[in-house]
Amino acid sequence: MSEEFTLTGWSKLGGLVRDARMSKGLSQAALAARANVARSWLARVEAGHRGAELEPLLRLLAALDLTLTLRSNAEEQRQVKSHPDRARTASAEKPTTQQGPPDAVDTDLRATSRARRAAWGLPASGTRNTSDD
Repeated sequence: MSEEFTLTGWSKLGGLVRDARMSKGLSQAALAARANVARSWLARVEAGHRGAELEPLLRLLAALDLTLTLRSNAEEQRQVKSHPDRARTASAEKPTTQQGPPDAVDTDLRATSRARRAAWGLPASGTRNTSDD
């Protein structure tokens, strides 16, 4: 069963990449070697830094067995307007992810990160302004 994720910012992308890497049991160094990218670049992507180039990002996603899919929001809007019942049924069948305003998503990601760091016995991470993500 495949999952779909809606990216709402660089932090969300970084969290998804990190979670996919960890679920496959890969270290940053192992994934970086598999994707032919620098480990430091991968660390920046996972940290939510902006401006990752598309070519290495596509290699990274391929190494994680992920595919980047672009979909027009206009098509989904037309389906809802022309067939509200069909759109409701389709959305009920489609895998969903927790979605909220970008601030809520970012807050959830930070809370998850803090919990993970605490579970691993790592110090709390420094504060970072992600309001422009």
